[in-house]
Amino acid sequence: MTLEIREGDRRSAFDAALNAYGPDSLYVPPLWSDFDRMFDPAKNPFITEGHGRYALLSAHRDGKPVGRIAASIHDASNRKHGTRHGAFGFFDCIDDAEVADALLRAAEQWLAARGMSRITGNFNLTAMQQIGVMTDGFDHAPFTDMMWSPPHIAQQLERAGYAATFPMTSFEIALDGGKPEQLLGDKQRAVLKDPDFVWQPIKRSAFKARLEDARLILNDGFADNPMFVPPTAAEYLFQAGDMMWIIDKRISTVVYYRGRPAGAIIAIPDLNPLVKTIGGRVGLSAPFKFMQHRMMNTRAVLIYQSVCRELHNRGLNGAMLYRTALALQQAGYRTLGGTWIADINGPSLRQAEKVGAQPLHRLHLFSKRLAGA
Repeated sequence: MTLEIREGDRRSAFDAALNAYGPDSLYVPPLWSDFDRMFDPAKNPFITEGHGRYALLSAHRDGKPVGRIAASIHDASNRKHGTRHGAFGFFDCIDDAEVADALLRAAEQWLAARGMSRITGNFNLTAMQQIGVMTDGFDHAPFTDMMWSPPHIAQQLERAGYAATFPMTSFEIALDGGKPEQLLGDKQRAVLKDPDFVWQPIKRSAFKARLEDARLILNDGFADNPMFVPPTAAEYLFQAGDMMWIIDKRISTVVYYRGRPAGAIIAIPDLNPLVKTIGGRVGLSAPFKFMQHRMMNTRAVLIYQSVCRELHNRGLNGAMLYRTALALQQAGYRTLGGTWIADINGPSLRQAEKVGAQPLHRLHLFSKRLAGA
């Protein structure tokens, strides 16, 4: 059986993971339209604004796509951190050493040819998108914006000489019977009573303005985080602009302090059950299925929360999560998923513990020094 590596075949790369894992796995594809535009160099600001470069590679056995990987260089990140690091992302394949090795080797060679000294992943192009490789919790269905891969992906990486690093955990919070008041201390209560804090929902009528303020809060609050590179307005809108059609104004908030953007908490309904049902492709029945899902859905996911640095340790983070948990309960949501928190992020882990979050998945980055570096 012949094995071929192709570059730039977006349709085959999209199909590869579906072929590799099958319909009975917990894998949820991205929407095809999102995947297609993400890897369209004429549309993605990662390319058009000159922040980085990538190659999308797919493995074909006797013509059938059975694996994929993206190799990328975030030039803006390397300039900021003084590194020569490349990344792999979207690494999905059948449980076959020949296929895994061929994909990893192709990504490594592409990066080495461009002067990179190390490869790390998964980074699905940037640290602001899905990251990590699952290492535990394989039986738990992912929420929107969470990674999922079968055990053999981490195993193939270890066999190929990659080392697990930067451990992370995703969480699930049962809202039924939850006690969000456990998040409240003196600081949080003071914030909730302070008229200088103004709470604004993210609704369609002011969507772009609120989203831009949320970006500014993200960039300021995350400025000191490892690997973070602040997204530009175009990058942020490219990634988050479609939220306008699914946003639930009851559960996402931008907070202003004395008229300036201060904190943001972005939560959305979980679309994964719907996306899995339609296989990532929007057909004629998709609008009906979307409305049906919206009426029956009781799952939401917390994409991120951030507070500007001048207000760190003032209690705003806990106050935002408290208000969001109450709003979720009142809106009929029963479960909240939380995207990854790194082991080194003690304050966020303590906050997750206070709200009764239970570990859902364990993830790591996998890294390897490139030959000749």
